[in-house]
Amino acid sequence: MPVQMKGKILANKKINATDYKLVLSVPEIVEETNPGQFLHVKCGTGLEPLLRRPLSVHRYNDETGELVILYRVFGKGTEILAKRQSGEEIDVMGPIGNGFDLNNLKEKIMVLGGGIGAAPLMALIDELVGLEKEVTVLIGANQKEELFCQSRLEELPVNLKVATTDGSYGYPGYVTGLLAEELETSDYDQIFACGPTPMLIAMEPIIADKDIEVQLSLEERMGCGTGACLSCVCKVKVENEEGFEYKKVCTDGPVFKADEVILNG
Repeated sequence: MPVQMKGKILANKKINATDYKLVLSVPEIVEETNPGQFLHVKCGTGLEPLLRRPLSVHRYNDETGELVILYRVFGKGTEILAKRQSGEEIDVMGPIGNGFDLNNLKEKIMVLGGGIGAAPLMALIDELVGLEKEVTVLIGANQKEELFCQSRLEELPVNLKVATTDGSYGYPGYVTGLLAEELETSDYDQIFACGPTPMLIAMEPIIADKDIEVQLSLEERMGCGTGACLSCVCKVKVENEEGFEYKKVCTDGPVFKADEVILNG
């Protein structure tokens, strides 16, 4: 069950033109957190904004009880959150969601992130490195300045490859183009991916004929974060008359198997 608590803001720093790094002390939540889960955060201290915001867990430390969130300012809620100061209390609920399934890890693993979607993959990468897995990381952004995970990833024993849409650094184009290029020359057993829905849709034809287990972390707007409001549903394949049923991204996800979830339709 998610924990609702008053955490403490340890830092809230701007890291580029649109993104912030929020560091919280939330030991009760960290105790229960796994890679791929998220928090539901009350951005302000008053009634506005009324709804919490779902923010993915970037990294966490079991020993210190600290948890890091990378978020992009996009709308009223995150604008208010960006003004919060170190030392303030903040109302958070979590961890929420099922996270990545790490019970049957393969040997050769790819982790792929696009835009701010790369943020929740860092905790997963930390876990995989700790298990001494062979990991290739593909990250994409619009421009070099938005590659906020790059410096940390360069410190880890992973095979890092980067794409920028404007061609300012690394592979010139979308990270899905880099994915296609990588799969032409190398074999993988497992892929973990997170990013905007168009990126995940673009992945489908690239991985369609590959014998690879793929887990996708979906980005979706949410209201309650507890499965009650049904504002974040997605279609999942089942054997019934319609061929699908609806699942809630907040509680049934945000991670789904690529061969089960219906992204385009």
